[in-house]
Amino acid sequence: MTLRENLLKKIKIKQLTKQVLVSMGSVDSGKRTDIDAVRELLAMSPYKRHTIRDLQLYIPPGDDGDSYPIIVLGNDLPLYQSNVDDIAMRRSPTIKEMISIRNAIKILNDADVLISKGPDTVATIQEACLAELDLRFDQTDLAAIADDGAASLKNAYQAGVIECLALFAELLGFEPAPKKLSQEHFYIIGRPQRISDRMVRFGPVVLYAKIHNQLKFIDETILLKDSKKIEHLQKVANGDAPASVEGPQVFMHLSQSVLNLPEAADQ
Repeated sequence: MTLRENLLKKIKIKQLTKQVLVSMGSVDSGKRTDIDAVRELLAMSPYKRHTIRDLQLYIPPGDDGDSYPIIVLGNDLPLYQSNVDDIAMRRSPTIKEMISIRNAIKILNDADVLISKGPDTVATIQEACLAELDLRFDQTDLAAIADDGAASLKNAYQAGVIECLALFAELLGFEPAPKKLSQEHFYIIGRPQRISDRMVRFGPVVLYAKIHNQLKFIDETILLKDSKKIEHLQKVANGDAPASVEGPQVFMHLSQSVLNLPEAADQ
């Protein structure tokens, strides 16, 4: 797959992960895990589906020993280190199996084989999905995305512009603007800069006016408590102040910014 395809897949993996995590709740919350989203996520992982009794199990390929990772599709999404027969007995026992005291102990307590469940299992699945992607790139890969973005801007193809911006956002660690910087009918992304768990600065910033098909780049960071900086961003968005870069050149600037990243030197 191309860099573009792998980046789009990475974005999809992150979206599905978030969707699953939002759907999860405690046992008493009444919330139900989004099983369809879990299935879609697992389909992008190396885990292979295996059905036994009334259970849907997911197992990494090449695991044929006595013990291997097994994910059971269900609301609690447990991840076990065991084998198919053992998990089938624990999760969906027959009457004959329940008669055995030894089996009954295993059925009532799975702590000896349980690795994780819930959000921790989702994190494991996401990691496995991302490990499948080849995100290596060179200048040609970035130029292809930049050229496509510039062409989409020229043709006022909004979806194409936003997709190419999202691809660069993934490479640069940009995120959607916080509510304080958001503008109606704008797609705004930038790099968050956090101290502890609080975001205090945001930038540089990309602004795409969806209605007017205008693309702008502000090459500075904005302190979220700085009203003058926020006012300047609003002026740039409204065309009352110049941007650092405007139009299709924004895509070229983003491409160069990726090449300037320290990790790009290792590609």
